[in-house]
Amino acid sequence: MTQAAFPADTTLQPAAWGAVLSMALCVAMLIASEFMPVSLLTPIAEGLGATQGQTGQAISISGLFAVAASLLISTVAGKLNRKWVLVAMTGLMLVSLVLVAAAPNFAVLMIGRALLGLCIGGFWALATAVIIRLVPEADVPRALALMYGGQAIAAAFAAPIGSYLGDLIGWRAVFWALTPIVALNLIWHVVALPSLPARQRQDFRTMLGLLKRPHFLTGLIAAMLSWGSAFTMFTYLRPFLEGVTGASVTVLSVLLLALGCAGFVGTWACGRFLKGDVAPVLRLPALVMGACTLGLVVLGASPIAAGLFLAVWGAMNTAISVIWMTWMSQNVDDAPEAAGSLMVAAIQTSILLGAVVGGLLLDGLSIQATFIGSVILAGAAVLLVGNGRSLLKPQ
Repeated sequence: MTQAAFPADTTLQPAAWGAVLSMALCVAMLIASEFMPVSLLTPIAEGLGATQGQTGQAISISGLFAVAASLLISTVAGKLNRKWVLVAMTGLMLVSLVLVAAAPNFAVLMIGRALLGLCIGGFWALATAVIIRLVPEADVPRALALMYGGQAIAAAFAAPIGSYLGDLIGWRAVFWALTPIVALNLIWHVVALPSLPARQRQDFRTMLGLLKRPHFLTGLIAAMLSWGSAFTMFTYLRPFLEGVTGASVTVLSVLLLALGCAGFVGTWACGRFLKGDVAPVLRLPALVMGACTLGLVVLGASPIAAGLFLAVWGAMNTAISVIWMTWMSQNVDDAPEAAGSLMVAAIQTSILLGAVVGGLLLDGLSIQATFIGSVILAGAAVLLVGNGRSLLKPQ
């Protein structure tokens, strides 16, 4: 058994809420940078002379590099102070945005997305372990909810604003607009984050040890299916809304805003009600999001019905992260960095495969086929989770 990565005496330090807020902003920028292209998929494809399916797959290249970074970060970072690792990750995000905004062709776009993937994988792999060190143990769930509040903000405003501004000023200008915010976040990290010396090093042997725990491996696969289902649908949401719902740019922005604003409800509900045993709610994200996706396939031609389904889907889209990361913090608390690396690698792999498979279904069959594929993955996740008891660590 690996010893606790962060001794209990770290919880005696004053809570660094300014640092938590700085990480929340970084989360918002990461989510905006990673998924902004979803709302701009059509104009990016037109600007670079490619199909929507090809563009979706190219955009997903960030997932491949995020997988690699998440698995390697705790080993490569070694004894480096975690504060400066996070600062470096944020700087990498800034470089990525500049490359994407200025991309003259697909190759440069993919390089920019690859750098973003390194940032995503490195940041998320360390995020939960860092939060544990920033606040007392009793405040960890609240701090996690606050950090994921940044995800809710990005989900609420990034897609609709990106879609709207992309129509007014072009998709490149939308990415340029993110760069000063990330630059300010970089400075905030330097000022607000306390020194976070590396504790016990957690390498591949630690990760392999975690994979031998049946409850963790089962949870990891269930999480992959849940996220894979979500992003098989979400990556190609704009083509669905344009082609099936018949949404104009204005209606599209309103629908995406409804989806995003509902994310605040999901984050608030998790922060308020997610306490104690998480087993009963582990299947909820896949169950609800899968049902909403099926509803879109059946009734998505109606903008009102589409808006209702997207609002419910959006609430669960932010809740999924809090639910599964809370599960991880409670059931793999002796190796948070190693568990975080594996969780991020699993999630990013599922996002990558979801985008690739969804793109193939879109180009080869139809957008409805893409959404039905998403529903099938959600059903598999629900069946695997069951009542959630098998995903809890042995007492």
